[in-house]
Amino acid sequence: MKSVNCSWWVQRWAELYPYKAALIVDHVPITYRELNIRTNRTASWLQDTGIEKGDRVAVLLDNCPEFIELYLACARLGAIFVPLNFRLTAGELDYLIRNCRPRLFVFGESVRTAVDQLDLCAYRPPLQAAIVRDGIYPAMGQVPSHHSDKEAGTETNGATFIFDYHRETAECSGRQPALTPSLAPTDLNEAQVIMYTSGTTGWPKGAVLTHAKTFFNCLNADIFFELSFHDIMLVVLPLFHSGGLFIQTSPCLYKGATLVLHRHFDPVAAYEDIERYQVTKFLGVPTVYRSLFKVEAEGRAELTSLRVCAIGGEKLTPETLVECWNNGFPVRQVMGQTETSILLWSSEQEVHDRPGSVGRPVFHAEVDVWNDQGMPVATDEVGEIVVRGSVLMKEYWQEPAQTEWVLRGGWLHTGDLARRDRDGYYYLVDRAKDMYISGGENVYPAEVERVLAQHPAVHEVAIIGVADDTWGEVGHAFIISTDGHNAPCPEELAAWTRRHLAGYKVPRHFTFCDDFPRTALGKVRKFMLKQMLQE
Repeated sequence: MKSVNCSWWVQRWAELYPYKAALIVDHVPITYRELNIRTNRTASWLQDTGIEKGDRVAVLLDNCPEFIELYLACARLGAIFVPLNFRLTAGELDYLIRNCRPRLFVFGESVRTAVDQLDLCAYRPPLQAAIVRDGIYPAMGQVPSHHSDKEAGTETNGATFIFDYHRETAECSGRQPALTPSLAPTDLNEAQVIMYTSGTTGWPKGAVLTHAKTFFNCLNADIFFELSFHDIMLVVLPLFHSGGLFIQTSPCLYKGATLVLHRHFDPVAAYEDIERYQVTKFLGVPTVYRSLFKVEAEGRAELTSLRVCAIGGEKLTPETLVECWNNGFPVRQVMGQTETSILLWSSEQEVHDRPGSVGRPVFHAEVDVWNDQGMPVATDEVGEIVVRGSVLMKEYWQEPAQTEWVLRGGWLHTGDLARRDRDGYYYLVDRAKDMYISGGENVYPAEVERVLAQHPAVHEVAIIGVADDTWGEVGHAFIISTDGHNAPCPEELAAWTRRHLAGYKVPRHFTFCDDFPRTALGKVRKFMLKQMLQE
C-alpha cells in the first residue's frame, strides 16, 4: 500500500535526496526533507484534533505549501481530503460543507469574508476550524510570533474556536503521527479525496477519488509529460482542480521533480519564473495561454527551457493552437474530467497533423464510444465516450442513484459525444450534457438556472454556453418574465446571481423571450436557442 500513497513518495524522496527542492513558493525552496517533516507534524496535529481514518478535512486555500502539507498529511492518516474552490460564495460553501460533513475546516485569510458568513457552530458533526494567515511561510523550527489575541488564534466564529494553523502545527514539530493498520490507509480503493464537480442537476456532486486512482493517474501523467527526476513544473492552475492537483502536482511528487507553485496566475510572473527556474514542463487551459499571448514583448522571457507544454480543460480552437505555436508554446493536448482525470491525449505532431482531434486514450484506461443502447459504434459514428479501469472515481459522495447511473455496466459514462476514426483518434462532437467551460471552470446551466429562477421577475430561464474571446465560453441566459412583471434589467439579474454563485458562473449575456422552442413534451430545445443566436 505504501508505494501507491502520495505521502510515501515524499517520504521516500526525503530519504534518497533530502535536499532536492520539492516546491518553490514565493522564490523560497522547500526540500523533500522539509516537506516530509512538515507533513509529519501536520498529520500529528490532525491526530491531536481528533481526526481519524475516514474523517473529512475540508480545505479552502489558494496554491500554497499548506495546501500540499494537508493533502499529504490526510493521505498519511487515511483521512479524506476535500479541496474547495476559493472562488465560491458563502452559500455555495455552506452546501458543500453540509454535504461532506468534515470534522475540520482549514481556510485562508484571503477568503475570511466568505467564511465569516458561515455559521460554523451549526454544522454536524461539530466542526473544528483553523485559519492560515497571510504573510511569509514560517521557516522550519520557527513558531510564529503574535502580538494580539486575534493573531494568537483566540478569535471565534459563533461558538467555534478558530485555531491558528501555523502556531498549532509548529507545536507538533519533531513529531510523527501514530500509524497502525486501523489508523492509516491499507486498501488501494480507500477514499483519498472528495473533489466537487458542478452539478448537472443544480447541485454539485462530490467525486470520491481513491489512492489507486491517484497512483494510476500519475502513471498516465508520467507518460504524457515524459516526466523525470530533473523536471521543473510550473503550476498556475488551482490545486482544488484535477489539473493542478492530479495532472501536475501529484505526478511530480511521484517522480521527485520540483514544483514552482504560483498562488494565483499572473502571466508576467509566469514568464519570469519560466526563465528564472528554467521550467521544463507546463500545463494551462486556453484562457491561461490567451493571457500569456497578451503580454507585451518587454514583459516576456526566454522559453527555450520548456520541453512539454500541455493544453486542455476547455474547447480548443484551431486559432488558439496557431497562437500557441506562434508564441513559442508547442503544445500537446490533454482531455479528461474530475471523475477520471486524463483520458485522451495527443502529441505536438498529432495536434498539428490531426486538427480537431483530442487524441488517443491514455495507457492506463480503456476508452470506447457507445450508442444509446450501450453498444460500441462503428468507425466515424457518433456516440458517448465511456471509460473503465483503474482511473475511475469510486462513487459520488452520498449520491447512490447518480453513481449507479454514471457507472452503469462498470463503465463511466462521461456525457461527451465523439467519433473515433480508423486510427483510434477521438474527435469531440458535442456534450451530451449542457455543461460549458468558462476560463477553465466547468459551469452547469442547471445550477445557474436554479438560482435565476428564484428571482421574482423570472418565470423561466434557459442558459447555454457561447463563445468568448477571453474566457473561451460564457453563459447566455434566455429569460421569460413572470406575468405582471416587466423584464428585469440584465445588471439586476447578474447581481442576483453573483450573490449566490461564484462570479465565473454569472451569465454575461441576457435575452428576453415570450417563449422557448420546445419538444412535444415541453422540454426546452437548447440547440435551437443556439441556432437563434447564430442567425
